[in-house]
Amino acid sequence: MSAHSPVEVLTFGCRLNLVESEAMRRAAVAAGERDLVIVNTCAVTAEAVRQARQAIRRTARSRPQARIVATGCAVETERAPFAQMREISAIVPNADKGAASTWGAPALSATEAGIAGHTRGFVAIQNGCDHRCTFCIIPFGRGASRSVPAAQAVAQIAGLAASSHRDVVLTGVDLTSWGADLPNTPRLGELVTQILTELPELPRLRLSSLDVAEIDPLLLNTLAREKRLMPYLHLSLQAGNDLVLKRMKRRHSRADAIRVCAELRARRPDLVFGADLIAGFPTETEAMHEDSLSLIEECGLTHIHAFPYSPRPGTPAARMPQVAPEVARARAARLRDAGAAAFLRHLDAQVGRRITVLVERGGTGRAEDFTPVHRPGGEPGTMVSGEVSGHDGRALLLHRSS
Repeated sequence: MSAHSPVEVLTFGCRLNLVESEAMRRAAVAAGERDLVIVNTCAVTAEAVRQARQAIRRTARSRPQARIVATGCAVETERAPFAQMREISAIVPNADKGAASTWGAPALSATEAGIAGHTRGFVAIQNGCDHRCTFCIIPFGRGASRSVPAAQAVAQIAGLAASSHRDVVLTGVDLTSWGADLPNTPRLGELVTQILTELPELPRLRLSSLDVAEIDPLLLNTLAREKRLMPYLHLSLQAGNDLVLKRMKRRHSRADAIRVCAELRARRPDLVFGADLIAGFPTETEAMHEDSLSLIEECGLTHIHAFPYSPRPGTPAARMPQVAPEVARARAARLRDAGAAAFLRHLDAQVGRRITVLVERGGTGRAEDFTPVHRPGGEPGTMVSGEVSGHDGRALLLHRSS
């Protein structure tokens, strides 16, 4: 018998994968699995696929008696390479991984999770994507957009709140498309309003990545008036140059991104923005890259997730004229450096402000705007308040109230 946990899940990629991983783990435990490792893969970049394959080989060496099951988007989009790995005992299609019956367990929810090691709860309200950005392989791995009905989402969040989760994150592949496939085609703003109205006991509600082309008016208004909807938004921007955005088949322009950020901040001045940015997209020139660099300041972005473009087989962008990988990596580094400087300015601006922190494990916490806080004090899962006394370049330091 392995000294490890009976069921271990290795997760790569997005928060949705994190939710699904916890559901798989619970189902496998309920089914009585022993010495099982589930590898939940990601296909967003070639690096993510490489890391998953490397983890499978490493696990097979360290736990030779364990049964390794592979699932996730990379397994879906690049089935043959994974099927040829002798270390893998079985492959579970993405469409089946959330079903408790796949793991031989009684019915369990695969869309909400209080995840071990996390003080925040996560609720997957949407899956799949109907858009076809030219760089993205995910629609091929997850299929068409599907929405969780509002009543079901509210019930799942209520369950998390009842189990002492004070900060809940709504997540999905294309979160702002929620409702398009439901009767009467509700928008995300309606769901958020319903959650906050029906669950007054929930202190904090967060949204994961948003598409600026789909932020509806009710969501804008709710952000402005409802303080329990946390003032941090992660935006799927990808680039700051209009021609690059057009070649990516994005549905917003540079001006749209700047306008949305300005409008949101005007309605809620404490709002903080993060963003995804791709460096070295095919045909990107140095001048086009400079447009992405300057977007960080023009949109007031403080949390940057920048990465070099990675061609995904079968996508239109993979057939476009490519930027040299070393150039893409250098441009990604410049974006990260600009993001780090913006984040440092953000930390400086917080000194002297009063904040409330959700205490996490490991001596850290998160402010309302998701800024990390070092050693806030208190037990994990509790809220503490105080004045920001300074920062160490990575996180805020809190002077606790008496």
